[in-house]
Formats: sequence, C-alpha cells, structure tokens
Amino acid sequence: MTQWIAAIARGHNSGVCLLKDGELVLSIEEERLSRKKYDGGPLASMVKILDYTDTLDYLVIAHTQPLEQAGSIDFTGENMYTGLARKLGLIDRKKDIYNHPQVIDMSHMHHKLHSSCAFFRSGFKSAVSVIVDGAGTFIPMNIEGEDVITWELETIIDCAYPDKFTTLYKHQGGRGPWASTRIPNFESKFYEEEGTHELVIDESAGIVKAYEAVTQYCGWAPIEAGKTMGLFPYGSQNLNIPEIYTNYDGMSDWTTANRDLIVPTYPNGAVVNQGRFKELKNPSDMTPETDLTKLQSRRDLAYAIQTESEQMVLDLIRKAVKMSGKKNVVLSGGYGLNCVANYWYLEQLKDEGINLFVEPVSNDAGTAIGAAYLQYQRVSKNTKIHPQIKDLYYGPKYEYDKEYITDLANYYNATRIFEADHEDAIDLISKKNIVAMFQGKSESGPRALGNRSIMYDPRDPNGKDHVNTIKRREYFRPFAGSILKEHVHEWFDLRGMDETPFMMYAVNCQPGIEEKIPAIIHVDKTCRIQTVTEEQNKHYYDIIKEWYDATGCPIIFNTSFNLGGEPLVETLDDAIRTISTSDVEYLYLPEYNKIIISKNEV
Repeated sequence: MTQWIAAIARGHNSGVCLLKDGELVLSIEEERLSRKKYDGGPLASMVKILDYTDTLDYLVIAHTQPLEQAGSIDFTGENMYTGLARKLGLIDRKKDIYNHPQVIDMSHMHHKLHSSCAFFRSGFKSAVSVIVDGAGTFIPMNIEGEDVITWELETIIDCAYPDKFTTLYKHQGGRGPWASTRIPNFESKFYEEEGTHELVIDESAGIVKAYEAVTQYCGWAPIEAGKTMGLFPYGSQNLNIPEIYTNYDGMSDWTTANRDLIVPTYPNGAVVNQGRFKELKNPSDMTPETDLTKLQSRRDLAYAIQTESEQMVLDLIRKAVKMSGKKNVVLSGGYGLNCVANYWYLEQLKDEGINLFVEPVSNDAGTAIGAAYLQYQRVSKNTKIHPQIKDLYYGPKYEYDKEYITDLANYYNATRIFEADHEDAIDLISKKNIVAMFQGKSESGPRALGNRSIMYDPRDPNGKDHVNTIKRREYFRPFAGSILKEHVHEWFDLRGMDETPFMMYAVNCQPGIEEKIPAIIHVDKTCRIQTVTEEQNKHYYDIIKEWYDATGCPIIFNTSFNLGGEPLVETLDDAIRTISTSDVEYLYLPEYNKIIISKNEV
C-alpha cells in the first residue's frame, strides 16, 4: 500500500513537499504560486498535493512556533492548515479537529528539521550537522529566575540512521540583560531526546542575524542577505570598523556579535549601531536617492561581515568534528546558501579529511523536506541509505497543448510565435539576445538550474551590466554559469569536487579564463557555477553542447527567470507575462519546439 507523507513549512520561504513511499515527488515554495515574495502561508502549495494523491497518511507541520499559533479558519478555532487539509479531503474529516491523528506538529524542532533535510539528502550513513540560521525554534527558559523566550541561533547535531538526531551543542539568544552563560551539560528534554548538550546562551545577535543587520544597513530587507554577499568584493578591510564577532575562541564559550556594533532586536532581527561609530555614520550630504552600495562604509562592512562570518562558521564545523568524532559534515540553515563561504571552507578543510555536504535547499523551505523525511524514518525505521541528491527538479509538472500556448501568447500580445529548436535558440544567444527558457518541473530551492532560466552569451564584456539592467537588478549583482560537466575542470578550480550541480559554490576560474567569459566572472574572479549532465537535464545539456560546438565555449550564461524583487516564474502564464512586461524578448519552450517573441515599449 502506497504511503503518502506531506509536510509544510510556514513562515518566510514557506512551502510544501510530498513523499511517496519515502521518495520525494514534490517540493515547491508558496511564493512561486502566489507571486508574493517570501509568502509565509503555504495554502496554494497544499492544494498542489491533490495533483498527486487525494489522501495523506500524514501531514507534518514545520515552523518556529507551535501549530496552535498558526491562526484559526473559523469560529471553531481549528488551525488553518489542518482545516484546509480536511476541507480538501487529504485527511479524515471525521477525526478530532484539534488533535488530528494524521497531523504531526514538528514546529518545536526547527534546526533539527534543517538537519534532517541535509542529512537524508547527503548520501552519508552517519554525519554531524551544523545549522547556522537566523532564529529557529522559540524556546521558553528560566534564566536567573526570570521566564524568558530564547531563539535558536547555531546548532550542532549528531545524525545517524534510521532517525537519530542528538543535539551536541546549541547557541541561543534572546532579550537580556544577562551575561553570556555556558552550560556544559544541559538536559535535552525539550528536544524530545535523552541526554545532555552544551548550551551557550546570551543576548547578542547570532551569525545570521548579524549578517542580516549589515544587509539592512546596506539598504535592503534583512532576508536579502545574498545581495550583501554580492557586494562584499567591492569592499576591503577597514581598521576603523570594529570587529563584528568578539570574545570567542571557536571551541568553547561562544559570544557572537559585538553588541556595541550589532544591536539585537529579537525576534525580528538586529541593527547596525551606526551612530556610535564615525566611520559608519551616514554622510551629511546623503539624500533618499543616494545609492548606499556606492558608499565605502557599506562596502567595507559587507566585506567585514562576509569574511568574519566565514571564520565563525568554519570554527563551528571544526567544533562539530571534534565533538562528534565524525568527518562527514552536513551544513544547512540560511547561511548554507552563502556560496562564497562554502567554497572557502573547501580550501580551509582540504587537509583535515572532512567531507562536507551543503544542503541546496538550506532556507526554511528545506524544513518541510526535513520534516517529511524524519516522519518517514520514524514510522518505517528504514535503515537503507538515501543516495545523495543528483538534481532539484521537484516542482509540479505542467503540460500544455499547442492551442493553449498560442492563446496565452496572444492574450499577452506576443509579437510572434514560431516553430524552433535548440539551434534557433543558440543562434539568438550568439547575436547577444536574452533568451528565457521554460521547461519541465520547476527547481526546488532558490536557484534556477535550467528549467526556469534566462540564458545569454557569457563572452559579452558588457553582459553583466546589460542583463542586470534588463532584470532590474543592482549593478554589482553577479551572474552564474552552466557548464558541461566534462569540461568544468578545464575552466574552474573545484577544489577537489567532481561536480557542483546546485550552484552552491562561487569558484575560482582557471588562469586566463576570466577574459573568455567576462559576463559571468565577478570582480573577485569567481563564478557561481552549475555543472550539467545529460542525465540531470537533457534539454539543457543539449543546448549547452550545441553552444559549445558553435562557439568553443562549454558555458552558457544562466540567471533566474524573474525580474528584480519577484519570485521565479512557475507556470507558462508567469513566463509569458514576464517577457510581455520586460525587455526580455524571447521565450524558448524546448518541449514544444517553440519560441515566443514579445517586443515591448517598456
């Protein structure tokens, strides 16, 4: 009998995943369907479950707060997610609506779910996980006789089959005031496990919240930390800026962000105390139109947060290895998406025998995957090792007939639609045209990997500025490249890796390469690269292969198919609407052998 387990992550980067007999068949973030960036309520995503099954064995809930705080749907007080599942017929309508036996609430183990997602997709039989996140589970504690709420910041967890997740170390923050406290043997009852773990609790910001504070200082929403990562190579060490992380030795007591510089405002975040430091104060002639990214103070602080946080996380990795005795390490939580740091770890750890797996869905959407896997393992007690993931194409599958495509193109006033193949798409790109591609299932996670991608010529010296303008992005934002796996080592230094299929590393190019593909090489001479094989994505591989045969360059310029501030496109409707409201003129549909042209007056 087939077993179906769905899990939802609510909060920012909310989403749904679905397991069929322990195999992942669906993973999608709510924002792709609602078209609202960082949408926190996975309701439309839950409806997508009906495309696969009309009955669930289990619905697992992941968040940082208990399910009863999710909000009710009517006067009964039933939470909205159980209520929607019942209304859709996914769970038994006749069971207790408040304690429904098919609904499993794992909201109190946020970091453990990050850990589960990474571990069960790593291919390791056992490992130690390092979770570096903003604010995980809200944990009530009594500190110095006062009842307070604290938040998970960084966690180390020992992982093994079938469902062993034992906390070894946890750093928690919250509203003080109290001094930094280290408890070597803190009882783990709250985490539904026996034993103890090392606990450090203080009132300073954690690694991610400090990074978010600098992101806000640079002029963006705290959750847009990827922009800060892109800005950091424009800065340099500035001795007039104080150290961000102080008073730690990397292996024991752990006091993170300097409170004189980074002021925590939990649970919402932290802010840079710019008024305290002359170097960080806004210039007297600043106006609302001032581009903060061109102020050297912003660039230098971005440099500081990137380089200092890298060292902090490296120390945590080494601490995890020492505490667990294991050399297999999995990394997740929001900081896991820092592809600059991920590449740096490889260089630092190369002589230590450490095997590092970085979870490609490290944001909170990954906790849904982790929750589903953990429930499956708890029920099945299956000791069979899940293989390391090979691709991320787990979105819904869309099928359209030719009449629908034509009607949709006409609805959005497309200029022309014609029969085309890979050669036609390559011809357009070779003439410095931007070509968007829509095919197959959408990618799980935040990266476009050839199914919802925009392609361009990486050889164009003006390519970065041109595409950033078209996409309505900041001038400094770098782009990625997709390369035939068999050629990757000729062009890039992977520091011992065989492939990098998920764009999780910003890697150095080989000598002389930057001149050949200037559009995708960042100012620090790195590129966030994706290796592609025929098995992973046949259409995309064949396109890059034809590009290589035509140009001698085995790399295509790849960026996400969206405009600045928007989610990635999900449906064909999203795709055609996007080209109709932008200067992206060409949309290639390889499954239907069609190119849609939209020339606009925008």
